[in-house]
Amino acid sequence: MPVCLSTSVATAALVANAFTLGWTHSIERVRWEESWRVEGEVLVLEAVRVRGHGAGMEPPPGAVLQDGVWVWRPRTRHARLRLTRSEHTADYDWCDETGACRPMAAVLPSDGGVTELRPCTIADPAAPGPPR
Repeated sequence: MPVCLSTSVATAALVANAFTLGWTHSIERVRWEESWRVEGEVLVLEAVRVRGHGAGMEPPPGAVLQDGVWVWRPRTRHARLRLTRSEHTADYDWCDETGACRPMAAVLPSDGGVTELRPCTIADPAAPGPPR
C-alpha cells in the first residue's frame, strides 16, 4: 500500500509495506530510528532504536539495551505522522524495506514546516496523479 508524504506545497506517494525513519536528536546528538509497518489505514510503530539516552529520550520500562542501542516495541497505531522538518536541524532519513536509506529531501523536499505521512491509495485525491 502506498504511503503519502505531504507538505504545504507537494505530495509524494511511495509503495511501502514497511519503512524506517531515522534522525539525530537535535540536542543530545543521538541517533534515533523508528520502524513502521503499514496496516490498512494505519501506521504501526513496530520498534524504536535509540543509540543512547538523554533529555527527553529516556527508554521506557521494558526497553532492552542491545549492543549499546536501547530497543523497545510500542506497536502503537497511528492514522498519520506529523514530522517537523526544520532548516536548523538535519533532515530525516527514509529507509525502505531493503534497508536502503536516503535523506527524506530526496523523497519529498521540505517546505520548512511539517511533513505528514499516512497510508493512502493510488486513487487518493491527495496522491499525485498521472502527468497531464
